[in-house]
Amino acid sequence: MTNTFPKHFLWGASISAHQTEGAYQSDGKGLSVQDTRQRDNHDITDFTVAVDHYHHYKEDIRLLAEMGIKVFRFSIAWTRIFPNGRGEINQKGLQHYNDVIDELLKYGIQPYITLNHFDLPQALEDEGGWSARTTVEAFKHYAETVFEAYGDRAKHWLTINEPNIMLLVDKKILGKEIPLQEKYQQFHHLMIAEKYAFKRCHELIEGGKIGPVPNISLVYPATSKPLDNQAALYFNSVRNWAYLDFSCFGRYNTVFKDYLNRNNVTITIAPEDKELMENHFPDFVAMNFYTTVTVEKPTKKDGMANGISDQQSEDIMEWGFYKGFTNPYLKKNEFNWTIDPDGLKTTLQTLYDRYHLPIIITENGLGAKDELTADGKIHDTYRINYLKQHIDQCLQAIEAGVDLIGYSPWSAIDLVSVHEGISKRYGFIYVDRTEQDEKDLARYRKDSFYWYQELIKTNQLPS
Repeated sequence: MTNTFPKHFLWGASISAHQTEGAYQSDGKGLSVQDTRQRDNHDITDFTVAVDHYHHYKEDIRLLAEMGIKVFRFSIAWTRIFPNGRGEINQKGLQHYNDVIDELLKYGIQPYITLNHFDLPQALEDEGGWSARTTVEAFKHYAETVFEAYGDRAKHWLTINEPNIMLLVDKKILGKEIPLQEKYQQFHHLMIAEKYAFKRCHELIEGGKIGPVPNISLVYPATSKPLDNQAALYFNSVRNWAYLDFSCFGRYNTVFKDYLNRNNVTITIAPEDKELMENHFPDFVAMNFYTTVTVEKPTKKDGMANGISDQQSEDIMEWGFYKGFTNPYLKKNEFNWTIDPDGLKTTLQTLYDRYHLPIIITENGLGAKDELTADGKIHDTYRINYLKQHIDQCLQAIEAGVDLIGYSPWSAIDLVSVHEGISKRYGFIYVDRTEQDEKDLARYRKDSFYWYQELIKTNQLPS
């Protein structure tokens, strides 16, 4: 067994626009649903300034180049290109990402660009959002616009970030609950929008490659009881495979169809959808992974409300199908998320066995409350340990036959967590600000920065 990664393995780092850029109304940018959403926790910072990556991108990219990354996964803010989601192009927004791409290429860093990362233009949301078929058309036009603008230099694209989380955790991500019937009509529209992106990327960009980017958490049954295994089967389908089966196979899988039928959900499919579904496919799968999930079959309905969280198993509940179960074999971090590096290898094997496409991990990381010392240091050994365990499992997955082509963890720099603000930090680079005090937004290299730098340089984990 070797501890060395393949020669051309893509080491990277990831961010999203709304969690880092700030400048939320600068240079013609319109408002997105993340700018306008109501927040339950008013003590955390919002996205108006975030870490001001919009104005600091040159400094941030220079630091990432120093760290040695080969790919930078970031998202374009749709509202910088089309402030109202459609209509006239905002040239200042278009130019901004031109400059970002050129800056990356100057350092030999490949852009991996996400078309949409939770920040639908508010103007489109006012028209019905993803429930309206017109949003699909607006997304198609937006995608075509950026493909034509940047496709001569940016060859790798991701579609819509975590549509499964966006729908399943609607309250936390979008600030509102979506009725089940509407939720799965949105599912269809999101997936058809993605199919248009596959089609137009391949038509407009010479050598262009594109893939979906779901959050995949493999689902374990709580026990060997047949009904618990059935619960895991359903939740695996609803949470994971329904999205990728649509992307990679162009179909609704049978377990998911049974789930919809049992919930009396009927999806309207347009006449042109069949051709899109069956003829346009991804070149790779981008996967966001933080942990696994464990479920059991619920047997008592009293006192239970249907619901689902993003990661914490115990919050999951849908009567008749599955209920979250706290896995006693896994440790948790300070934000109550289980840590399961072994599950990453199993998830990679399961995903590759199912779709047989190259995989790049575009999110994996540890959110923690980092401390800046008086001498400007951040000693985040806990993050290094987390990354080391997960990267080791990546290597084991490769040796087991998985075509894993890259690892781009969350996140490149500190950013504003959707639920916990700036206090929950993920980055290799510390940004000096608090929830209420922007300070000077100075950047500091964490210990994990130097550790990752050495890993990339040697292409192997320390023995």
